[in-house]
Amino acid sequence: MSSYRAVQVTKGSGGWGGPLTILPTEEKPYIASVTGGGIHPVAERIAELTGGIAIDGFSSKVEPDEMACVVIDCGGTARCGVYPKLGVLTVDVTPASPSGPLMNFIKESNFVSGVQVSNVGLPGEAAAAEAVEQQKKSAQELKAEARAKVAQLQGQQAPHKPNFIEKIGRAMGKVVGIFYQAGRDTVDQVLRNILPFMAFVSTIIGIILYTGIGDVLANVIKPLAGNMIGLLIISIVCALPFLSPLLGPGAVIAQVVGVLVGVEIGRGNIPPQLALPALFAINPQVGCDFVPVGLTLGEAKPETIEVGVPAVLISRQITGPLAVVIAYIMSIGLYSN
Repeated sequence: MSSYRAVQVTKGSGGWGGPLTILPTEEKPYIASVTGGGIHPVAERIAELTGGIAIDGFSSKVEPDEMACVVIDCGGTARCGVYPKLGVLTVDVTPASPSGPLMNFIKESNFVSGVQVSNVGLPGEAAAAEAVEQQKKSAQELKAEARAKVAQLQGQQAPHKPNFIEKIGRAMGKVVGIFYQAGRDTVDQVLRNILPFMAFVSTIIGIILYTGIGDVLANVIKPLAGNMIGLLIISIVCALPFLSPLLGPGAVIAQVVGVLVGVEIGRGNIPPQLALPALFAINPQVGCDFVPVGLTLGEAKPETIEVGVPAVLISRQITGPLAVVIAYIMSIGLYSN
């Protein structure tokens, strides 16, 4: 008899999705934590209640088909959709709703966000029994059953060979359908991602200008963002290997600092020729939280991940300042009268 127990994970304040019933098995014993290094308390709690094995996804590779669930801290970019696409139950400790290029894979049945330790608990016997029944059939078995039903229905129908006109009509309908769906996806991405981001930036700028905090922040930012030495210091700090994975999720730090720098450039407190170097100075941490996920998607071996993650993080410490220097050289004379 299995020693694993089922737990129910519900959404937290401002969260979305769920509830999820998580039940590890002998084939899927791991509770993977991909939250900037270390094992998140939510992952520890799930492992404690289920009897599963909590593992740091940054230092060790775990195959998706070995994960009972994965705990992430994504604010709505790649990881939110990567694991649901791979068929892994996803627990996001950050309040987030479906967004990004893989949002179509994010469902209430495989994703829950805003989760805190208090949102993890033991379900009733009915929920546990339902989870056991769902795990008795693998995805391959369900697909095989669906194909068998389709084949049976097709076998009952008389074969029909489409004529030339029907082929043209179907081809044209397929093309129109592709373009129509592309238009729908584009509008959906604009409404869900681009417009909210524009509203966010506008709000930040409004707060800075209305409250006068811009004058206070200018005195803090100007000594650093107003010269090359300061920009190099910013890039070095943002690229610190133990800090960059924590600054990466949602790119919140880069967004806020970028808006502040942009406002000060508009006010004339920072020279405009430093705009490009400043962009690279505040962004060396981009993607650092995604390194283990990217290596997993690339089917890297565990040894490769153990070496690859620190290698990428340390390399950012070198390439970050170099990018600032290159951007500064390319900006010479760009804004001259």
